[in-house]
Amino acid sequence: MILDQFNLEGRVALVTGAGRGLGQAMALALAEAGADVAGLDRSDGAATTEAVQALDRRYYHLSVDLLQAGVADLTAIVDQITATLGRLDILVNNAGIIRRTPALEFTEADWDDVQQVNLKTVFFLSQAAAKVMVQQGGGKIINIVSMLSFQGGVTVPSYTSAKSGLAGLTRALANEWAGYNINVNAIAPGYMATDNTAALQADEQRSASILSRIPAGRWGTPEDLKGVAVFLASDAARYMQGAIVPVDGGWLSR
Repeated sequence: MILDQFNLEGRVALVTGAGRGLGQAMALALAEAGADVAGLDRSDGAATTEAVQALDRRYYHLSVDLLQAGVADLTAIVDQITATLGRLDILVNNAGIIRRTPALEFTEADWDDVQQVNLKTVFFLSQAAAKVMVQQGGGKIINIVSMLSFQGGVTVPSYTSAKSGLAGLTRALANEWAGYNINVNAIAPGYMATDNTAALQADEQRSASILSRIPAGRWGTPEDLKGVAVFLASDAARYMQGAIVPVDGGWLSR
């Protein structure tokens, strides 16, 4: 039956940035579909832990600041998860930061920080996870890109660069790892009502401009990503490779 292909029973997922917002919603979605979850974020993880455990699924919290994480740290994270939960089948690279400054004033520190969290750690965490997945016979990697993987934006040069790079990395890894039965795809959220967009939501003129271009007529919510996250993590998406799926209320179609 087709619905059986969406069942994630017996699988283990790692979601970065799982403490709130988009990451928390996707972690809960994977748990609702039957997966046990490891969540990585800078918080104490209490809210996500409680919500996942209420679904009668295991939750393993890792408190990590990706700004400070090196390659050895990322490998150790994957080792901790497999030692604790037994395996790793799904990786959702969701954690990200944004710095908003005009390009003429942008600092090296802001450039490097965004590249570190949004691109470098994604690659090396994916590499560590893929080594486990190869041994297991396959897995799923889901990257969270952006509308700015397609467009330039304003005052966010490092974020646009990193998210455009992540779209390309998604395709590159799909090419290399498809033969290992590892599906690498991405979700491109539209304008979502999260902490990252708080400044835009508070700017009445900018918010109105954004809403005027969204055919759905509203900001997205974290819950809007739950279905596509489960789909890409499941057997139903077994023939998808290198795809970038917009969940944007029609923004790109406008």
